[in-house]
Amino acid sequence: MKFSLLLVACVLISTLSFAQSKITPAAPGVTYGKTVTADKAIAVPVLATTLSKDSVYTGKISGEVVEVCTKKGCFMKLKQANGSPIMVQFTDYAYFMPQNIVGKNVVVEGVAKVSETSVAQLRHYAADAGKTKDEITSIVAPKKDIKIMADGVLVVQ
Repeated sequence: MKFSLLLVACVLISTLSFAQSKITPAAPGVTYGKTVTADKAIAVPVLATTLSKDSVYTGKISGEVVEVCTKKGCFMKLKQANGSPIMVQFTDYAYFMPQNIVGKNVVVEGVAKVSETSVAQLRHYAADAGKTKDEITSIVAPKKDIKIMADGVLVVQ
């Protein structure tokens, strides 16, 4: 009898833990992390111009998601006109993105800055994004890019 109760308790705890880790699919109006609104968001091209004058931008940025971490949604990338996407990570890994967010327009709120990413970190991101071994080994130089540490994400469309 005690074994049955223990088994039921373990199954219940496992089920609740799994249910809490499920990521809500991306759809207009869905937010992840801190609640974000679209008002006063600047577009990615405006962000690039702003960061050419200032070292840090704090606020809202709107853009299109072009990539997401395939392992657990621990980062995403926003489209940039120059073809070099902007890395978006999430404060304290407090939330993750669903795989269906690629192609969606979002507003992220947080801190953006220009920084250099090491070869090791670039290779790690490439592996997490599901890149081939050849693509990963072809990364041989660090990269200077815009990075965003986001407190929250709003799916716009």
